[in-house]
Amino acid sequence: MTEPTLPFAWEITAIGGLLILATVIARLLRQRLSPSGENATIENLNARIMAWWAISALVALFSFGGDAGVVTLFGICAFAALREFMTLTAKRTADHWAIAASFFVVLPVQFLLVGLGWYGLYTVFIPVYAFLLLPILSALQGDRTDFLERVAETQWALMICVFCMSHVPALLTLNIPGGEDRMILLLAFLVIVVQSTDVLQYSWSKLIGRRKIAPTLSRTKTWQGMIGGIASATLLGAALYWITPFAPWQAALLACLAATVGFFGTLVMTAIKRDRGVKDWGPMFAGQGGFIDRLDSVLFAAPVFFHVVRFFFHTP
Repeated sequence: MTEPTLPFAWEITAIGGLLILATVIARLLRQRLSPSGENATIENLNARIMAWWAISALVALFSFGGDAGVVTLFGICAFAALREFMTLTAKRTADHWAIAASFFVVLPVQFLLVGLGWYGLYTVFIPVYAFLLLPILSALQGDRTDFLERVAETQWALMICVFCMSHVPALLTLNIPGGEDRMILLLAFLVIVVQSTDVLQYSWSKLIGRRKIAPTLSRTKTWQGMIGGIASATLLGAALYWITPFAPWQAALLACLAATVGFFGTLVMTAIKRDRGVKDWGPMFAGQGGFIDRLDSVLFAAPVFFHVVRFFFHTP
């Protein structure tokens, strides 16, 4: 179990300083441009920053429990996200055993494997073993009504909420030269860059957005906003290279990759919400939806970011 070091403490303080700066700027913008809350962009920015404070505080708190504490935190987040997803899926009595196994067997086993650093198993446990087990549990109940839809929705929920989420704390298991005992900051880098992309693309879309990407899914996502948001997030990633074991150009490329995958991840999750006729996944964050609403871009970006970093930088 790793313990926080002095450099780690200084860098966490620096990240806190960035959040304070962002909060001050957002509040000043609200006073000047949205005193009565009529500017949706400014209100969205302030609400997102408050959500970042909550997430950052939890990560910082659990990080004092070492790697196990961080893995536990994201396991709890995965439980909350899975619960949100399951509330929007088609289920029957025959699926109760599969649902119970998802929450109380598959989820804890996946995060236990991550905590143990068992790469060869936690990368295949859900997409191979769980995907085969859960349909069997449902089929044994003999209910064939919408069977394929029910099974597919459960599998998709596990893939997004558990498998993808587990790749965030899995970053702590990597061994990267120059990143010893500081991998928690790489995790922070991923979350900061991807979450910032959401705000940046939203802001650019409001400023210069003209051509919508998928107007039937989102009225705020435009091609101009996407390009501006990803480019801005790439610059932000380069500026934050000092909290990573990477050179500025490497941090920029990784930030660009994470921002791009994260952006299209939000589009996919928006499509699911539109299909289900809901605005938010849940009410966890006031005005900002649930866990999935706040972490959907991170969920998509995390496994891609993890495997690229592991392939190019990890040393056995």
